[in-house]
Amino acid sequence: MDGVTLRRDGHVAEIVLDRAEALNALSTAMARRLAAVCAEVAADASVRAAVLSAAGERAFCVGADLKERNEMTDAEIMAQRPVFRAAFGGVLNLPQPVIAAVHGFALGGGCEFALSADLIVADETAVFGLPEVSVGLVPGGGGTQLALRRLGPARAADLVFTGRRLSVDEALEFGLADRKVPAGAARDEALALAGTIARNSPVAVRAAKRALRQGGGVGLDAGLDLEENAWRTAAASADRREGIAAFNEKRRPEWPS
Repeated sequence: MDGVTLRRDGHVAEIVLDRAEALNALSTAMARRLAAVCAEVAADASVRAAVLSAAGERAFCVGADLKERNEMTDAEIMAQRPVFRAAFGGVLNLPQPVIAAVHGFALGGGCEFALSADLIVADETAVFGLPEVSVGLVPGGGGTQLALRRLGPARAADLVFTGRRLSVDEALEFGLADRKVPAGAARDEALALAGTIARNSPVAVRAAKRALRQGGGVGLDAGLDLEENAWRTAAASADRREGIAAFNEKRRPEWPS
């Protein structure tokens, strides 16, 4: 399926980067497929959380397929650009919370896919980096802007300007990973975390994600207005009525949305 597989388990969708023989390097066909899969997940109201995982044992994703690019003309590389932007944007703009399950190399676009997620679970083998400047490029999957927002200006500059790689422990210190797990356990941990999220109100969780994402680059007053809108969305929903009733009746809520 052009290097991306979609799996579902209840209210959790798993998007798998599935090109292990190429260390999950992002080709043009794979990027098109990823954008389509993300659009499908985004439109599915039954999906409450998503996991971005990867096949194989060596890599989460090593970024763009440079073997493919080596055969491309300048015009073809420029024509590829909107296809890649759609793939990265597909992950970044999913309305459901997204957990990246990272093992092995997460370099270039692979690191950017992780940064596009809301939470990053990394195992002991994970290695992160944005090495684009070492091959005459600038991170183009959101790397400069997402690293800036997640890590702060100095650490983002350190990562981008040097092109160096971070071990999982350095990534935790930088704020580039959120949870460290034993080797081989990232996917299971990410799926468990997604399952926990999926048990909560889908209306409230989506509204909270919008407030978190949109509030990152605005002032406090504007951010509080975003929070107000998110609160009102949840408070006016059937989920709020069911959630409070379930709390008082000491039972698990059955979300109507």
